[in-house]
Amino acid sequence: MIRTAECVTPKHPDKICDRISDAILDECLRQDPYSRVAVETCGGHGKIFITGEITTNAQLDVPQIAQRVYGGAIEIITNIVKQSNFIAQGVDSGGAGDQGIMVGYACNENEELIPQELYLARQLCKMLYKRYPYDGKTQVTLEDGNLTAVVASFQNAPAEDLHKLVKGWLRWIHPQDQETEIYCNPAGDWSMGGFDADAGVTGRKLVVDNYGPRIPIGGGAFSGKDASKVDRSAAYIARRIAVDILKEQNAVEVYVYLAYAIGHNMPVQATAIIDGDEVKLGVDDKYDLSPEGIKSYLELTTPIFEETAAWGHFGNGFIWS
Repeated sequence: MIRTAECVTPKHPDKICDRISDAILDECLRQDPYSRVAVETCGGHGKIFITGEITTNAQLDVPQIAQRVYGGAIEIITNIVKQSNFIAQGVDSGGAGDQGIMVGYACNENEELIPQELYLARQLCKMLYKRYPYDGKTQVTLEDGNLTAVVASFQNAPAEDLHKLVKGWLRWIHPQDQETEIYCNPAGDWSMGGFDADAGVTGRKLVVDNYGPRIPIGGGAFSGKDASKVDRSAAYIARRIAVDILKEQNAVEVYVYLAYAIGHNMPVQATAIIDGDEVKLGVDDKYDLSPEGIKSYLELTTPIFEETAAWGHFGNGFIWS
């Protein structure tokens, strides 16, 4: 079986946008934990565009937040309005902010309980980012558990240096794999990255944010959304349930599916697949699957979301994973 996954650095254009959206959410929650936030960011080539819906008592300087995350001066255009009354009427009563199906997953392949190919791609990306804190990507291919190919492309990083770092990482992480193909800056060395080279959009790295391409994705993007949006909160509780079941039943892998209708507080589907066997999840005191219950259980009014946007939302030590 061949499996491949990628990871990107926090300076990748899409990740800059994710981080800006979540930094705005964090500032809203820091001042007003009841904030309703749905913020989208698009950036590139000297400009950042921020739009969406925010209902909050927080006093926000959105351009200042965006500039801090970006790391310098850049033209910022904003178009932010309050949440639609038609959406609010369903959320005010405790219902979900939208329909959708969210997938949680956990496996026993490593200590972060995520697919091994994503785990390795992320670990390599983090290691290289410490040396070259710029725009960059990694990709890892496994065949029957063996590392067969590694790709690393990093801004301001000579291919020769990258190759040495990757080789050293391979000797440490998989010493038995002597035939791994290594591709470092395969299109050539590059010094222009981030918004100077490409545009970014909130939510475009959704597969990286989740579990890699092996695991299905049901819901939408996470970044810039408060916990009333089940795209985010239900995906987090689904992961928490998957991790708990994996540990309690000593399972190999667990999928959890939660589906919601807008304006309704309880899921229309709550099922788990445990090592291939599907079971219906019962609603008990341990897991209140309403948006308000999830928010309370996972402490989702805490302003921690900019951190989640940097390296993926699962397996990085958050309360739900």
